[in-house]
Order: sequence, then C-alpha cells, then structure tokens
Amino acid sequence: MKAPILGALCAFALLTGCGGKSSSSAASASDSPRIVNDSAAVMRPINSPYPILYSSSFAIDEPKNAETILALWKAYDAGNLASVKDLLADTVDVYLAGGMHMRASRDSTIAGIQGFRNTLAAAVDQVNAVMAVRSTDKNEHWVLVWGQEKDTHKNGKVDSVQLQETWRLDGNGKANLLYQFAEKGKM
Repeated sequence: MKAPILGALCAFALLTGCGGKSSSSAASASDSPRIVNDSAAVMRPINSPYPILYSSSFAIDEPKNAETILALWKAYDAGNLASVKDLLADTVDVYLAGGMHMRASRDSTIAGIQGFRNTLAAAVDQVNAVMAVRSTDKNEHWVLVWGQEKDTHKNGKVDSVQLQETWRLDGNGKANLLYQFAEKGKM
C-alpha cells in the first residue's frame, strides 16, 4: 500500500516542481526556497460522484508548517513535549487512532500526551512522507504525515504501528487539530 501512495506523491512533486532551478549540490538545493508556479500547484476541480463535505481544492503550502509538526514528532520521540508546547494552539482537538477524542487546553494536551509517553522506555518514529497543504477555498493549513512508530515499553515489550496523521494549523502556525489513523504492524 505504501508504494502507490509514495509513487503518487513523487509524481505530484515532479509535476509541481519542474519549473525550479537545478542545483549542483544537495546542501544548496535544500537551503534555497523552492518557487512553485501557482497554476501548477493548485489542483483542478475534481468531478466527484460523491458530495465533498470539506473541500477538494488544495495547494502546496509553506514547508515551515510541516517542520512544526515534525518538531512535535521529534519531541515525542525525545520524551520532552514541554519543549514544544508553544507549537500548539491555546485549545487543541486530538482524535487518536484508538478512538479517544480530547478537546483541551494546550497545557492539558501536553500533560495527557506526556503522561502516555512517560509509560514508554523509548519511542522511535520514521517519516515516510510529509506534505504541507492549504485548502484554497477555506484558507486552512494542513500537514499530512505518513510514518512508522516503534515503542518500547518499560517492561521490554515492543510495539510498532504504521501512522497517518492529518494536522491542522491556525493562522499563527500553531497546531490545533490532529486526526490520527494507525495500523499495527511490523517495521
């Protein structure tokens, strides 16, 4: 299942990124901003046989939004969510894969997630794909992350899970909503 998703992402990246300048070194390519032609980055309207309840109009968004979410992932791995609490909005809605929903203040959200993280000896995430998008008709910022997490419990038990997370960021670049989907699996 990962191959078709990654293939589609690569094709999309090639279609939207062909107008940029090439670089002779990897360091300079990653350090320089990539300019995307807006007409190529905005999707054409989708002719859907289903009513689209939220939106079907998206464009590639600022990389800094994806970097915000990746910083949250890294802080979770390190077991120190307090270090990134300013990346969360004052109120956060969290829908976890197990069915739990929490709408709470930033501090309560951090405390709840940190409480769970403290039950683990280690957490190691791998990111397969990440993209920042903006719904052009709603002007909302979203980050999509596909990855894997391997948790080692304090009793030595190891669990792994394939993750897909959809994050929304407010106008200040702070995360205020998370939808998490997971499938237990081997890494």
